Amino acid sequence: MQQEYLEAYDSELRTGAEITNALQVTEHGPLHLATLPGGQGFITYADLGGADADGIAALVDASVAHFLGLGGIAAVEWKTRGHDRAPGLHDSLVGRGFVPEDPESIMIGEARLLAQAVEIPASVEIRRARTDAEVLAAGEMQGQVFADADWRARAEALIARLRADDAVELWIAVSEGAVVSAGRLEPVAGTAFAGLWGGATRPEWRGQGIYRALTAARARSALDRGFRYLQSDSTEFSRPILERSGLVKVSTTTPYVWTLPSD
Repeated sequence: MQQEYLEAYDSELRTGAEITNALQVTEHGPLHLATLPGGQGFITYADLGGADADGIAALVDASVAHFLGLGGIAAVEWKTRGHDRAPGLHDSLVGRGFVPEDPESIMIGEARLLAQAVEIPASVEIRRARTDAEVLAAGEMQGQVFADADWRARAEALIARLRADDAVELWIAVSEGAVVSAGRLEPVAGTAFAGLWGGATRPEWRGQGIYRALTAARARSALDRGFRYLQSDSTEFSRPILERSGLVKVSTTTPYVWTLPSD
């Protein structure tokens, strides 16, 4: 099962599916160098083409030169996967100014297995967010949970996405008018996958099944829309919750971020 999930992930979710919102994409060898809204660069690939350490160093150098030449780029993320053959990649990235962030677990599961009934407190209602006010309330909650000072900008960007793309869904858990948990469902067109992203629950509401119920609600929505798998890149805090819901860890992913010097 784990190998089946990993093969589906590699064949369906890497490269094109990751950069559908890119403003432009340049291919360099196996790399896809994407420019995203907000002055963000993103580097991904299906594999590194069997390159050795010298070849990988050359790919990193070419990527740095590419984004330096564009102008207007504030930061670039190189998304690594733990199951890739990538000799010398860590040293090449760090040597050129990329900083590794915390590794995350790549979690995958069958949506039909996750669409289960979960008992939650009677005061809590789980529903799809339908108004700008609900999106902002969820964003503020997530900002507090993650200590994210830029939560409003992220919430406003999500509002714009929800208006422009009816495939993206924000689900919220509400008690007495307050959002206590939230997470997105992002179907990936042309694949069997829908993604689980942005999950957060207020600390005082944890351990009561709310996030598992939120996951189940998103699984039912994914099934209704014809998607077989759910996928999430999970922190070590959320991984056990998703495992209890039925997702399986198939690999790891570590973002390496390079912040470009300001003019």
